[in-house]
Amino acid sequence: MHASSPEFDMPTDEQVHLAAESFRLLADPTRIKVLWALLQGESSVACLAELAGAAPTAVSQHLAKLRLAGLVKGRREGTFVYYSAADNHVRGLLAQALHHADHLDRDLPAEHAHHPRTD
Repeated sequence: MHASSPEFDMPTDEQVHLAAESFRLLADPTRIKVLWALLQGESSVACLAELAGAAPTAVSQHLAKLRLAGLVKGRREGTFVYYSAADNHVRGLLAQALHHADHLDRDLPAEHAHHPRTD
């Protein structure tokens, strides 16, 4: 039925696999907080741990996975490593997910709703 429509388009198996892997990696509250912070600028593990409310060792483990996925990059300066988002593509995903969450939780007071910038 759908396949007979000339406008019908399905992603390739590889595209589906890679998209699912990205969603799997982003399916963690700490990773979402860390990545959102990094989309706003470079940061250290200690600062990210404070922002995410997590232990620095846990944040380091999350950063390692995000780095392997190509979502985060690191820059060494002496003994410190400063992390940043690898690119801006994930901003749209996170912004949409957070916006969607605002609309799902209708009991959330307006002053606590988070409206991320998407520009």
